[in-house]
Amino acid sequence: MSAWTLYRHRNADGSSKDWAVTTNADGSISTRWGKTASRLPSINTRTGIRQHDIERQKQAKGYVFVGEVEIDDDGNIRLPRSAPMLTETPPITVDKLYWHVDCRAGHATLLDMGSALRRWLGDLEAWSQAQGLAASDWSGWQRLVDASLGKEAFDLSGQIHREHGILPWLWLMALKQAAFPGVSVGIATESGRDVSADLKAETEVLALFDTNVEVLRPLAESLGLLKPRLNLALAMADHTDHWF
Repeated sequence: MSAWTLYRHRNADGSSKDWAVTTNADGSISTRWGKTASRLPSINTRTGIRQHDIERQKQAKGYVFVGEVEIDDDGNIRLPRSAPMLTETPPITVDKLYWHVDCRAGHATLLDMGSALRRWLGDLEAWSQAQGLAASDWSGWQRLVDASLGKEAFDLSGQIHREHGILPWLWLMALKQAAFPGVSVGIATESGRDVSADLKAETEVLALFDTNVEVLRPLAESLGLLKPRLNLALAMADHTDHWF
């Protein structure tokens, strides 16, 4: 058996796939991949690339580090004998997010999605200006808008860092919540935990951007991430009392 570095990608439907990499004695790089299991059957070996570079490429696509493992020639995985037994999962602080959009939708759905993305962008920009925030330099804005204007399927992924601000995450959350047919949106933390479309449940992510639900409520309501609160005083004023 030899030592490999194992990564995992979690899909929006709850399934996951693994990918492992190692540097061989001759300097070549071997990779294995497959559905998450005790064996990774597929293997490829190539030269002319560094392990660090190929790991960064995978991380940009949403793969997160799992650990160092041993894999035999048949692809069977086992933990090294020296690996400590973990009796308790330590708390994890979120410091970046990984996102992935896999679109296999038809042209009509692409048009609807592109229209929604641009409409949400207008909501985000208006809220950002009202808050006096600087524009985010996140590259995903243009990449996703450009892809939605095309006529072909696409597969995009990347990261959202603290310095990008919370708006890219909310934008992708709105897309995830909209659930366009043929469009899969995955958002995950470094630990591999899938980030849901429930804004109230994502306290770790809110903490990453130093904010809370109440600050974001007007924007979140316009994006469809929160249901508008009912103004009881206004609702009652619209009705005439009838006494019998």
